[in-house]
Amino acid sequence: MSSGCPPQSPAVAKSEVAVEGECPLLAATFAYWDNILGPRVRHIWAPKGDQLMFLSDGEVTFLANHTLNGEILRSAECGAVDVKFFVLAEKGVIIVSLIFDGELKGDKNTCALSIILPQTELAFYLPLHTICVERLKHVIRKGRIWMQKGYNIISVLSLEIVPIMELLASMKTHCVPEDIDIKDTVLNDDDIGDSCHEDFLHKAISSHLQTCGCSIVVGSNPEKVNKIVRTLCLFLTPAERKCSRLCRADSSFKYDTGLFVQGLLKDSTGSFVLPFRQVLYSPYPTTHIDVDINTVKQMPPCHEHTYNQRRYMRSELSALWKTDSEEDIPPDTVIHTDETFTPDLNVFQDVMHTDTLVKSFIDEVFMLKPGLSLRSTYLAQFLLLLHRKALTLLKYIEDETQKGKKPFRSLRNLKNDLNLTMEGDLNIIMAFAEKLRAGLHSFVFGKPFYTSMQERDVLMSF
Repeated sequence: MSSGCPPQSPAVAKSEVAVEGECPLLAATFAYWDNILGPRVRHIWAPKGDQLMFLSDGEVTFLANHTLNGEILRSAECGAVDVKFFVLAEKGVIIVSLIFDGELKGDKNTCALSIILPQTELAFYLPLHTICVERLKHVIRKGRIWMQKGYNIISVLSLEIVPIMELLASMKTHCVPEDIDIKDTVLNDDDIGDSCHEDFLHKAISSHLQTCGCSIVVGSNPEKVNKIVRTLCLFLTPAERKCSRLCRADSSFKYDTGLFVQGLLKDSTGSFVLPFRQVLYSPYPTTHIDVDINTVKQMPPCHEHTYNQRRYMRSELSALWKTDSEEDIPPDTVIHTDETFTPDLNVFQDVMHTDTLVKSFIDEVFMLKPGLSLRSTYLAQFLLLLHRKALTLLKYIEDETQKGKKPFRSLRNLKNDLNLTMEGDLNIIMAFAEKLRAGLHSFVFGKPFYTSMQERDVLMSF
């Protein structure tokens, strides 16, 4: 692979990142288009240690330059980030490159932030592609502000490049398998005993479905945590399971934005502190499950979560823009207050709404004999029922609004016609429908924003 690769420029800085375990990422690069010299690599990040496949710095530079070739005539809106996916079979690598405009040394340049993986990791990486891209997009937003102000963008990009390397390494060893044996879950038990109370299991599964299948499971016993993780993953699609992670027995992983279900171990003091920013930036609201004390809490519904997420994101970028020096507000600092928005750091609430769908499922599934395939078949039928109800709800709303041409004003009729009078049932089906048609929550509940309390008052009036 070394033939035909230009020697590395001595100006290219390199950071070696210590990652526990085998990191499938070969390297990450930040490059820009120099109007005189063409594509230039500004920085290289590479995992430290023995890799199954090794790229020299010259080869990394060659591949990074490849992503910027042809971008000199790029025409895009201000602030746009283009995602490009290269599969270079002759080099045996895949490159995911985010192309954006930024200012370097007072001149506007076309830049590229890229990650390079072996082609053999394509099947492993694809389910995680959206997670990685969304996280890199946001760090680019902050990086463009840092570039505009003449600060060091490398320090900002490292804040996300390093965690993504750690994420990919952890998913390599602790990813939830695509096919889960029901024998490894709570649903295979003879009954709901002291290890998992019926009300706790019901509330955990119900809230998990209400928050679009996104949950955090924390506890002190890794076996118990992983059993609940596998149980919740039964209600996800095979692709979503590949974006879920079991907990590690010896030490806890960090919380990672974008995963559907992740198990996390408490520290020696019996606590685990969740990072506010990362939780708020998750694409969907999240359920918090503590298996030590059997508590279940959840974030507000999708439309409120998105509203808070975007307001906080604007506040964060605005605060970065107002800085007078790099030391004023580091790019990874939580913005506690702003002129127009003060986030509520206690984002998890008690599960307020009861349901009949999950309650009936739990009551009936444990009537079936364990150890056979009956419970797996019944689970598949239950998930099919929820999917069909979500499709029916979408069709109902399309007909009532003439495919979005009119506002939706008949929530009471929808609940009665589709037998979703219990708020928990409605939330579960709405969450399924949200994943099929993004933005449904915001459309149904109207443009005027309602907090959770106001929304409940409105729904009670129907």
